[in-house]
Amino acid sequence: MLVSMNWVRDFVNLDGLDLEALIHRFTLSTAEVEEVIHKGAQTRGILVAKILTVEKHPDSKKLHLLTVDKGSEVVDVVCGAPNVRPGMHVAFAPAGAVVSGMELTRAKIAGYISNGMCCSEKELGMSDDHEGIADLDELGLEYELGAPVERYIELYDTIFEVDNKSLTNRPDLWGIYGVAREFAALTGRALGPVPQTDLNQYEALPPVDISVESPACQRYCGLKVENVSVRKAPLPIRARLHACGMRGINLLADLTNYLMLELGQPMHAFDLRRVSDICVKTFNAPFVFQTLDGSDREIDANTLMICNGSGKAVAVAGIMGGFDSEIKDDTSALLLESATFDPVSIRKSSSRLGLRTDASARYEKALDPELTIPAVGRFLHLLLQCDGGVKVISRLSMAETFRYPAISIALKQSYLDRYTGMPIARERVTAILRSLGFGVEEQDWGYQVGVPGWRATKDVTMAADLVEEITRVYGYDNFEISSTRSLLAPVRPRQGKTDETLIRDMLVLRRSLHEVHSYIWADKAKFRELELEIEPNVRLLNSVNPNHETLRRSMIPTLLTFINENRGYAPKFGIFEIGRTVRGLKDNGECDERRMLGIAVYGREITEEALFFRLRDMVDELLRALRHAIPVYPKAEPEHSWQHPMNTFRIELEGQSIGQIAPLHPRQGQKIDKKAAIAVAELDLGLLEAIAPLPLRYREPSKFPGIDADLSFVLGAQQAFADIERAANALDCEWLESIKLTDVFALEDGASVTVRLAFASNSKTLARAQVEPYIEQLVQTLAEKGIPLKQ
Repeated sequence: MLVSMNWVRDFVNLDGLDLEALIHRFTLSTAEVEEVIHKGAQTRGILVAKILTVEKHPDSKKLHLLTVDKGSEVVDVVCGAPNVRPGMHVAFAPAGAVVSGMELTRAKIAGYISNGMCCSEKELGMSDDHEGIADLDELGLEYELGAPVERYIELYDTIFEVDNKSLTNRPDLWGIYGVAREFAALTGRALGPVPQTDLNQYEALPPVDISVESPACQRYCGLKVENVSVRKAPLPIRARLHACGMRGINLLADLTNYLMLELGQPMHAFDLRRVSDICVKTFNAPFVFQTLDGSDREIDANTLMICNGSGKAVAVAGIMGGFDSEIKDDTSALLLESATFDPVSIRKSSSRLGLRTDASARYEKALDPELTIPAVGRFLHLLLQCDGGVKVISRLSMAETFRYPAISIALKQSYLDRYTGMPIARERVTAILRSLGFGVEEQDWGYQVGVPGWRATKDVTMAADLVEEITRVYGYDNFEISSTRSLLAPVRPRQGKTDETLIRDMLVLRRSLHEVHSYIWADKAKFRELELEIEPNVRLLNSVNPNHETLRRSMIPTLLTFINENRGYAPKFGIFEIGRTVRGLKDNGECDERRMLGIAVYGREITEEALFFRLRDMVDELLRALRHAIPVYPKAEPEHSWQHPMNTFRIELEGQSIGQIAPLHPRQGQKIDKKAAIAVAELDLGLLEAIAPLPLRYREPSKFPGIDADLSFVLGAQQAFADIERAANALDCEWLESIKLTDVFALEDGASVTVRLAFASNSKTLARAQVEPYIEQLVQTLAEKGIPLKQ
């Protein structure tokens, strides 16, 4: 938001103060200032002059030859403006003056000497109008020829831009008057009133018929005015609008924008020929509505609309007026709207329509409904100044459904002193709060503070808020800086954080994987490209991006989109992420959020089987390091469409299922790269954290030669190497050191696997006859389980 210091000066006297330092203090106490602009800094030497004569240039259809009285002398000027006339007072830049950073010189134009130029509003920085020269006569002032033009118009100004995000909880600062209140508090100077017309004088006039059928309209005020004859807003109003980033349109539209910038209260003027009565409501069935910008908008049953007496929609409440009811060039009568709407309703409607305006930005901040009536008085005051012939033909009419409750807060002196850490004089505390508009009653124990309406909508609600108001105006730089005195103890890391650190170190340093970061939602556009199903899950209401509505149930689809986007950079690589997924809702209605580890590996020069086992070795290595336990991988049914239909396995640790591992489904593999293999794994780190690490066990290697025995078994379709491993570990054999899978040969209905049993003793060299009984016992046990020795 742009703020004009000239405008602020209308309400608080800042004479003798360093504006740059004051704006810096505003940043420290109130809101962040992003930029300070010195309007007119590249323009100087402009004088008030009067055109004496106007003649057409003999060789040009557009140029005129003027004689201009600049006070000290009469000079000849060549001018191309179409609106020049004898007797016209203008802003004249003589030779030597600087306009827009360029110094003017005496020059010959089309064969005639020109001793300067008459400036347009754009060249003066007053508006974007460059069609003709600025007409100073419209101001109705008595001019001294040769006087600096800044004596009569705001040629110079200091404008600063406030970061809108820092004003989210301060709806009162979305108007110049609210900013002026801040400067009055910071400087200790008085805040002047806003001049307005007394509306009580119109109480005897007929009312405006206003009907409010939805509680989303908190208050609606209306006033009818006719006999408007002036079409263009005065130059000072257009100049201030331009300085604050708005363009001039016509008198009535400019005045509503002026009021919005000055008081922070959006207003709207309807052509009285088209709108004479008001009904605020929603519609049961959706329909198309054309807004002021000429766009057709789809209006649903939740969008609040302003309608005329016949029920026809004429505006989207709090956002934008309708195309059919806008002010025209021939409009002479209007119905003025000054209203307040529910901020949540406006925010949702603005998001649904994809239409964000200056008005909706203010309504979203929860405006004070009490501001609506002073805004009407101020509008009428300005309108009468611009066009003295206007006539009010109705009394101010109002309908309301909601009022914010009055807030009174007890602020104890002991509480204030404890939070500030230093005593602030009671007189100073009272003065600060009253300068900000708070009502203060001093008590023996502290202060009873009444919160003004413009701060009670969503901002100041408790004693801590009052402490903040006092300290920020008092000045944080006035507080004594001292070190805290507290016991500093090292923070004991939680198990989950320790696990994450070790996982990152192992996958990056040992396995050369790349860590990635993503958002928690499923990206519909990217998923569609890979034919990845978006699984039903919790959805975001009013998502800004329609592709980001559904929260993800798994990390893997997101990682696959990264694989797809980066597959051209290397023939093989792996990525991982420690992130969040959501598995529906808990019984209490909260999201069932999970902390997960997702891993995806890609290779163009390796078989799918080899890549899968490489990934399995990574998982083995991780879990051995994290919990000192060996995981098993029983076969599982696929839970997700991207998992391989035949080769999906659970990851089990100490009897607890903590994840799954699988090659990628061929359908998604074909979409990413037909010549590459991809394997994925996902672990639930929350479940892993609940498993306590096993104690470390060390065994001294044998000094004596060991014996290896290779056996081949036939596994059925539903059997796995883990069954053989469990049977071998169940043998009561102190010499058995390990059992490893060395070879796999696929059969029609299962597989032939070769395992290697390693035997060794720490006290002697074993003979084959000593280990044969254990081998025979294992073969017999497995045969009973349906795993025969291969013949």
